[in-house]
Amino acid sequence: MDYTEVTVSTSTQGSEIVSDLLMRLGAAGTQILDRADLPDPSKPTAMWELMDQSVIDAMPEDVQVKAWFDEDALKKVLGSLKEQLSLLSSPDMGTLAVTLQGVKEEDWSENWKQYYKPFRLGEHMVIKPTWEPWDTQEGDLVIEIDPGMAFGTGTHETTAMCVGLIEKYYHGGTLLDVGTGSGILAIAAARLGAQGIVAVDIDPDAVRVAKENVEHNGLSGAIDVRKGDLLQGLSQQFDFAVANILAPVICMLAAPLKTHLRPGGIFVCSGIIAEAEQEVNDALLKAGYCIDEIRHQGDWAAFACHI
Repeated sequence: MDYTEVTVSTSTQGSEIVSDLLMRLGAAGTQILDRADLPDPSKPTAMWELMDQSVIDAMPEDVQVKAWFDEDALKKVLGSLKEQLSLLSSPDMGTLAVTLQGVKEEDWSENWKQYYKPFRLGEHMVIKPTWEPWDTQEGDLVIEIDPGMAFGTGTHETTAMCVGLIEKYYHGGTLLDVGTGSGILAIAAARLGAQGIVAVDIDPDAVRVAKENVEHNGLSGAIDVRKGDLLQGLSQQFDFAVANILAPVICMLAAPLKTHLRPGGIFVCSGIIAEAEQEVNDALLKAGYCIDEIRHQGDWAAFACHI
């Protein structure tokens, strides 16, 4: 299948908002190109040697959010996209100019890899693309990821917050990962010693990618990746659950998830844009959760709570 690449020019402040909008309109995937996300080679850090100046020079001057739609989907949403972008218009959001370009599936699913380099996440995790080298240090818990077309490179704020909350609140037992994407959160939990992990996603491409990543990390015995729609078909209970999905889905998921958590079970969730934080907070309290912590990063929020 061929896709149309939709590029929206925006700002660092607007990039996540635009990316979220494109995903809600049905994009098969998004990519943010922002020079601010790359380390400055003139300011050495632990990661500086991994980024060549030529990579930075190849980046566009303005911030670009790229998304991919098949032809039928684009026809349905293009008008709505332009209308919703006009509502976002402000000096802080950049030009919000839209350009379209045809691209074959094999091209868009590969072209982002030149920008994806190893980096640290949380206190101990190292996210390493399968095609990049890494000199493992004492205490490193290395996760090798090839996201393919699935969400979950680890660079998104919501993923970072989820990993941090898993590191803090996971103390053993079984774990459920709802909307696993690339499998990155399930793999992170397994690196912390979790067993009996069930990772679920409705997208068959995500299921395939997650299974490949689990196998590549040698964790097939710890993680069961399944195709499924949220909690449908699940009968067991878990000690810990994580969901890095959109806020409306978390609100819908909160109450039924309780039946799949053992007493005292922990629920970590993100994918929550700042404007929806209170809505999720209210839904969790209404469902009977006790909120332990709310984290913020960029325009996003993440919750840790228990029953």
